[in-house]
Amino acid sequence: MLPGELYFALESQAWTGGMAFYDPNVDDQMAARAYLVTAEQFSDIAAQEMYRKPGENLDLGKVLATGRAVMGRGRYETLVCPGYLDGHPVLTFTAPWAMDDVEWNPPAANYLRHLGSGLAEAHGWPSEHIAQYLASRPGAVGHWTAETVAALLESSSRAGLRG
Repeated sequence: MLPGELYFALESQAWTGGMAFYDPNVDDQMAARAYLVTAEQFSDIAAQEMYRKPGENLDLGKVLATGRAVMGRGRYETLVCPGYLDGHPVLTFTAPWAMDDVEWNPPAANYLRHLGSGLAEAHGWPSEHIAQYLASRPGAVGHWTAETVAALLESSSRAGLRG
């Protein structure tokens, strides 16, 4: 769990709905999943999300020293280090703006299924807890309910059993 809030905004070209963002300055907790990667691997992942050419290592000095480094004005161009896990810095990227500075946009069903799958694997939460969590995030509220998200997760789970 990271300090801050998950919210949905903008429009994903891949998922056709709101994209997930992290606001580390909100007094809440955001469920997250961590992967142990090298600085070079993180740089490549970040470059892809920033629509930059992979292969150039990011300067992580500022984010490691201050907890935040703005690499550009676009989405996913702000690096954040909210703490450490097992002695390793936790690094992620998000937007340079605050959660309340952008219009929220509900996520697509397939995106919620994808996020729900990750939460189940990372946290071991039951579907009902995942559904309540995702439906209560800004951008999803008013569009998705815990019941409709639970139905998405259940249909995804049943499809996985058949496949």
